[in-house]
Parts: sequence; structure tokens; C-alpha cells
Amino acid sequence: MKKITFLITVILTTFLFSSCVKDLNVEPIDPNVNTLNNVFKDQAAYKKALAKIYASFAISGQTGGGGGSPDISGIDENFGNYIRQYWGLQELSTDEAIIAWDDATIKDFHWQTWSPNDVFITALYSRIFYTISISNEFIRNVNEKIGSASGTFLSDLKAFKAEARFLRALSYWHAIDMFGNVPFVTEADLPGAFFPKRISRADLFNYIESELKAIETDLVPARQNEYARADRGAAWFLLAKLYLNAKVYIGTEKYTEALTYLNQVIAAGYSLDSNYEKLFDANNNTSPEIIFPIAFDGQNTQQYGGMTFVLHASNGGGMPLNGIDGGWGGIRTIKDFVSKFNISESNFATTTQYKGSDKRGMFFFDNSSWQWEITNVGTFTHGIGVTKFKNVTSTGGPAPNAHATFVSTDFPMFRLADAYLMYAEAVVRGGSGGNMATALGYVNALRQRAYGNNSGNISTSDLTLNFLLDERGRELYWEGHRRTDLIRFGQFTNGSYVWQWKGGVKNGIQTGSYRDLYPIPVNDLNANPNLMQNPGY
Repeated sequence: MKKITFLITVILTTFLFSSCVKDLNVEPIDPNVNTLNNVFKDQAAYKKALAKIYASFAISGQTGGGGGSPDISGIDENFGNYIRQYWGLQELSTDEAIIAWDDATIKDFHWQTWSPNDVFITALYSRIFYTISISNEFIRNVNEKIGSASGTFLSDLKAFKAEARFLRALSYWHAIDMFGNVPFVTEADLPGAFFPKRISRADLFNYIESELKAIETDLVPARQNEYARADRGAAWFLLAKLYLNAKVYIGTEKYTEALTYLNQVIAAGYSLDSNYEKLFDANNNTSPEIIFPIAFDGQNTQQYGGMTFVLHASNGGGMPLNGIDGGWGGIRTIKDFVSKFNISESNFATTTQYKGSDKRGMFFFDNSSWQWEITNVGTFTHGIGVTKFKNVTSTGGPAPNAHATFVSTDFPMFRLADAYLMYAEAVVRGGSGGNMATALGYVNALRQRAYGNNSGNISTSDLTLNFLLDERGRELYWEGHRRTDLIRFGQFTNGSYVWQWKGGVKNGIQTGSYRDLYPIPVNDLNANPNLMQNPGY
């Protein structure tokens, strides 16, 4: 049984809290169905309430199975899932993924033609601020109790509060990365009818930085918390992410600061999993490499979003089921991306699942029924299937708490391999606190795992920014990093790199650099006079 089970099952008996986000269509539902007196009735209730915040990334409603009591309105509950929409906005807008479906404006993401009234952008925006608002409410209630607590309960409350502040910082990081200047609310803003103030991207950067530093000593030491709960390692990792992208967010390089926290992450005792594929299987909760996951469980997180979406939507056209009960024929990748593994159509002349020297490339193509060139975006079998995520264990056995539809594969949001690549990038970009020899060793450790030997090793002269962007794609594809990476490397919109169907053109074209940020949803913009639309929209 997966160790996260308790954290997830309690969500069905906990609560919703009000949000200050005033959004006219897709908005957090007014949750005044419970009160302080009947929610926080005993000490155990605080852990259950904290579980609701964690579960807000995995579950989008209160009853499971996608039916009834959704957290946000204006979109089907199964689409209004945090990880599903986060994954879509980070991946479908890039060279790593393209979707065949015609749901609303979903194709606009790969084409990079979205608009401020896009329902999927609004859904993620609302999910972000829903998690922020329930974090705020939890922190307020802990603050009310903490003065009268003592002993173990006091220690627990301090740790719980620090975790809630981490989760709020994580959502604010998604906000600063995707939307820039956004509404800002904390526990100091009491629930009620008011217009949240607008915070600049620079000020939000400072806030996230200060929060993560402030909670460090109250968090459980790295690798010492329950599985899928935040610890100091997760906070260090998020700080490193913030600093690595600082030039994008605030116009100031902070690669030295990134290295400070990457060194702490790397020294904390995490280790590379010897089996790359295990990181994406149904027992990836046992991997020593994952620093912070979003946990899923076939019996206890029953939702058509999250990892259930990723596994089912990426399956179809005769692909192996790998523990699911059928494919939805939605998402796949394109030739531009698989070429980074030196894979071409000819490699599938006698097989449907080719693996080259770099075993990280897990793709499917049936040359008798699939088409390498995507001439029709709406045809799933135009393109190349991705088999990276599986709902079976690393030995091929059934998933823990197996279910015919809902998956038990966790989403590896932060893992050590990413820290290695971030370290190398920060060094190449001129940060102090690291060195090229160590950076090269980290990159080659990943490539030795990928190749099974040192045949894929590179030398110092190969360790360039162009190489690192491609290597991040090879190591981290479909894990929700690609949009942020392409922006940091100047290749998301108007850079020299174009890919198939970027800009809505088959061979790809550059797009406007203003699309490096998503727009503030028009409904929230109209409802809150403190907000301003991002330039270009």
C-alpha cells in the first residue's frame, strides 16, 4: 500500500474555504458549509485539513470520480484539475506535446494562439488561487491555536503551518512563472468582499523568496517527513528554481544563489534511481530520487485529471496499455522532439517501440497505421506516441491499490536529476559556488544511467547552454518543465527554434514574445479593478 493513502482519503471528509478571487465564470465555489467549530474540532483535524491543501493539486472536487462538489465552477470538474491544467499549459504549448482533441480551445496551446478568455487558462489560474486561499485559511486557524498548544501538538502545528506556507509558495511560483503580476492575498487578508491588490512580479519574487527562507527551520529536515509531504529539501529545491529563473522574473541573475540551495539539495542524501523507468511507474513512491511528488492512488484519488489524464490521454492507436483499461487518443509528441534522441521514422521499420542508445526515449510508432508527419493535428496517430508513464510497477506487476481506470503513478514534480541539470546550467551561466568539473560529473551521471555505460559521456567543451536545453528535454520530458525551460533559454516564442505546428503553421513559425506570459483571465480582470492585463493581450 502506498504511504500517501491516509493523506488522500481524508480529503472527502474535510472542507472548502472561501477565496478572494472574483472570477465570473471559472471561480472557486463559496465553501461556507463548514465552520471553525466543526472543522477544527480536535488535534487530528489539523492534519486532515493540511491534507486538503496537498490534495488540491491532485483532486478537483469533494466526492471523487469527477462527479459532484467541484472546487471551482465554469468547467467540467475533470478538466478543472490542478495537475491536468498545469501539465497542459507547460507541455502542450511546446515541442514536447500536441493534442488531437477539439475540446474548446485546447489546440490553441500548441499553436500558441490562446486569448484572455481561454477556459483552460482560467481554470489553472483559479486552481492556483484556490490552493492559495485554502492555505491562507489553514494558516489563520493554526495561528489561532498555536498560542495555546504545547508539547508534540505545538511542534506538529509549527511543521503543519510551514508546509502550508510551502504549498502556498509553490502555487505563487506557478503564478509568477505563468502570469507575472497577479492578485495577492495572504492570511492577513480576512475572508470577505474586497478586491485583492495586484502585486508586481518583482515583489512577488521577493515574497516567495522570503517565505521559503522563513519556513526552513520549521519544516521537517530533508528526507525525514512522510512521503509526499514537503520538507526542507523541497523548500531548497523551490528556492533554486526561483533563483534559476530570476533573470526572466525580475531581470536580475541569481545563479550563485541557485547554486547555494542546489548544493544543499544535493548534499541532503537523495540519490539517483538506478532504473530511470521506475521514476514513472506505479511504484515510483519508493524511488530515492524524488524530492517532492504529487501523489496519486487508484483507490483514493479517483479523478479523470492528474496522472489518470496523462496516462489515458497519451494512449491509443494500438499502444500497450501498461496498466490502464483503455486509451483516450489525445496527446503525443512530434518529430522535432524525438529527433533530440537521434530517432527517426526509419528506426521503427521492424518494431513499434524503438529504444536507441539513450534509453530515456520511450516512444511508440506503428509504421503500418501511424504517420510521422502531422498533417492533421486532430488525428492522434499522426505523430509519435509517448510511453514514459505507466500504471504498472517496475517489474510489470499491478499498481498499488490498483483500479481499472484510476492510476497510482505519482507526478514527480521535483527530483534529483533536475537538481543536477540546474547545477550544471547555473555554472555554465557563470554562477559562483560550483565548478565545471562537478557539473560535468552530474550530467555524465545522468547519461551513464541513460546509456547503461559511459558511451554517452560528454566532455567539458560539450557542456553548453544549447546542449543543456536539449538534455533537459531528454531527461525531463512530459514532467511539466518544458515551457519554463524554453522561456529561460529564449526559445519559447520568438527564438531561433521553431517546431511543427508552432504558430498554427505546419512547419512552425516564431510567435510574439508577449506569449512568454499567459494573459490574466478576462473575467478576473473585469471583476477586479486593481488588476492590469499583461502586455500584448
